[in-house]
Amino acid sequence: MKVDRLAALEILDSRGFPTVEVVMEAGGKVARASVPSGKSTGKFEALERRDGDKSRFQGKGVLGATHSVEDEIAGALVGKDLPPQAVLDKLLIDLDGTPNKSRLGANAILGVSMACARLWAAVEGQPLYRSLGGEEANLLPVPCFNVLNGGAHADNPLDWQEFMIVPAGLPSFAEALRAGAETYHKLAAILKEGDLSISVGDEGGFAPDITYPEEALDLLVEAIQGAGYKPGKDIFIALDPAASGFYKKGNYTFAEESMDARGMTSLYKSWLGKYPIISIEDGLAEDDWDGWVHLTRETGAQVQLVGDDIFVSDQARVRQAMTADMANAVLLKPNQIGSLSEIIATARVAQHGGFRCMMSHRSGETQDDFIADLAVALGVGQIKSGAPARGERVAKYNQLLRIERELGAKARFAGPAAFRGK
Repeated sequence: MKVDRLAALEILDSRGFPTVEVVMEAGGKVARASVPSGKSTGKFEALERRDGDKSRFQGKGVLGATHSVEDEIAGALVGKDLPPQAVLDKLLIDLDGTPNKSRLGANAILGVSMACARLWAAVEGQPLYRSLGGEEANLLPVPCFNVLNGGAHADNPLDWQEFMIVPAGLPSFAEALRAGAETYHKLAAILKEGDLSISVGDEGGFAPDITYPEEALDLLVEAIQGAGYKPGKDIFIALDPAASGFYKKGNYTFAEESMDARGMTSLYKSWLGKYPIISIEDGLAEDDWDGWVHLTRETGAQVQLVGDDIFVSDQARVRQAMTADMANAVLLKPNQIGSLSEIIATARVAQHGGFRCMMSHRSGETQDDFIADLAVALGVGQIKSGAPARGERVAKYNQLLRIERELGAKARFAGPAAFRGK
């Protein structure tokens, strides 16, 4: 079966900036994939190719990346046999020839990689999660809803980036989604009653004019209870401070506070006794490895500690963290590493080493629901795709509803056991 066509288009993401869409055809089948883009990015991530032409999209155009697909990559694939996924991804990485995919662009490479996976599923006549994960792919992930935004994702005084509700105690994905949506709307009502804004940030979470992280935590507990659920039993809380954003010269400075890693650890420990926190992502900065070791030693048995910016979905960095006994979970963002085979490899390294995994969207998203299928295929048990609002966010959650229904009696919901420390 030959690759008949490979094309790319510059489309818009959820923030109104360009991103790459790829179409691949073979054997009469057509597959399409679009690539997300992050705003809060780790400095070790694979690099998107952006044009830099200030006369178009403030320099954020991706015509160069689309040309990578239609010229060099198409030249290597069109008219040849459709390669297996791992073979394709190695070909793309070798063709690029840089350590961070900067020449062709990680956005170009990932778009082709995702489209190839979809094309193989179509050829096999299987859903994507089954094609990627086999017959044992039946674990529905716990959704982690980003309902309060700050940091790089919102225009408010809150330095901390994400406050999430996690309905892990519900019996199914569908019920967890319902609980999350009901709590989200209750939170909106509480904010209105307090004369706080219900405008939303990049990921659909509310961005009220608050400054202190404790204010956000108190609001979440109130919303959970107000929606008729029990904090710490039905619905938990997850944090993503994105601490690199307020880390300067060895200290973490936010609101009126300034402290080192040990101070941050003490703060988290005090909250674990007060709030139903189940997961902390990027609780310390990407360069603060010693701080991460201390944080893990002090809290790792009680709570999930997720590395995002510090790992950037790179299996080598995850292995290094395991050796150093730091963190106990990894965030999986396909566009951080740039190909499907590499994100799968990172997930397997993490899982085999006892780390948990959380599948993740980006702030600049499309309606592509690829990561929903990927979460089920890899059996990671956790996913975050923003608030239960905005089409590009709920596209992933709605796809998981479809998968759960399709699996029927075979469907399993991950529940609290998906998280470390629970």
